Amino acid sequence: MDQNKKTILKSFSPVKILIPVLLGLAATAWLFIKDDKVGELKGIVEANVWWLAAALAVLVVRDLGYMYRIRSLTDKFLTWRNSLDVIMLWEFASAVTPSVVGGTTVATIILNKEGIPLGKSLAYVMLTAVLDNMFFIMAAPIALLLTQGEVFPTFNLDPSDIAKLKSAFYISYGLIALYTFIMIYALFVRPRAFKWLLLKTTSLGFLRKWRVNAFQHGNEIVWASEQLKGKDFNYWARAIISTIFVWSARYFLLNCLIAAFTDVTLSEHALIISRNLIFWIVMLIAITPGGAGIVEMAFPSFFGLFLGSFSNIVVVLYRLITYYPYLILGSIFLPKWVAKVFGRQAQEQEEFAPRYRG
Repeated sequence: MDQNKKTILKSFSPVKILIPVLLGLAATAWLFIKDDKVGELKGIVEANVWWLAAALAVLVVRDLGYMYRIRSLTDKFLTWRNSLDVIMLWEFASAVTPSVVGGTTVATIILNKEGIPLGKSLAYVMLTAVLDNMFFIMAAPIALLLTQGEVFPTFNLDPSDIAKLKSAFYISYGLIALYTFIMIYALFVRPRAFKWLLLKTTSLGFLRKWRVNAFQHGNEIVWASEQLKGKDFNYWARAIISTIFVWSARYFLLNCLIAAFTDVTLSEHALIISRNLIFWIVMLIAITPGGAGIVEMAFPSFFGLFLGSFSNIVVVLYRLITYYPYLILGSIFLPKWVAKVFGRQAQEQEEFAPRYRG
């Protein structure tokens, strides 16, 4: 079996899909059972249907933004239909892997199997990671400045928990910033120097066992860097604007859900977006697939101030809208996509074989 096919199928195995589902459901059940709050589920009938519809609309618009961005980054090599496949499978990969890992390896294979050369596939995946991280790096200080400290939750938390939360944020932010600036240096400034540094570092003692991986990763950086040279202003403008758009939509979706259950002022909308940004930066170091379980447990502390008794209902709706659908859609898209790309590859090999033998 093609090694890439093995990697894809292993990454999307039923066990890997089942783990986040069970973790999420267990955490959700605990939220309602621990304080006998099962009756709170009845509160869903009080939701404003227009705001719920707005949340769904924002979700669709966000995914269209992701499709536009990947199509734009590939210089329109991908059709809109192929872009849909890529985004659905990419989201699927992110949902079944820990947030700190993400779906980047699988995303590279997906793009490569869509007909994009490996070097370019690596470049596009690395570029999206850099763009996404730069959004966090730039937006987080703005959120801290505008909210003047209110961005960190205090609802149902004692001072020691608040201190731990702040520490988790600053550690996560620092790691993201460090990784991103290293990637920028490696991709856009001195890729070969970065490769040399990797090889030099892994020539020391116990680090030798990672030397082969360092050599491979160094080559990948050099390949990716070469693919991104010479891009014009419009290319980078589209990449940056579409990144800001998709992440803004991603955050505003929660605003819609909260507004469906309670009146939210303009200043509170801004605070919710800011707090959501901090929430997800902390969640980026989550060790569970898609942050399953951790998101459900942390959500009330961040947003319970706005929601009161509706907090548990909203976290359930939030995960139902933004997480579980991608597990379902990914399971639907995956078999068709595997049949399409690997079936096409097998057909091309069969057509080539007779000419080679002749």
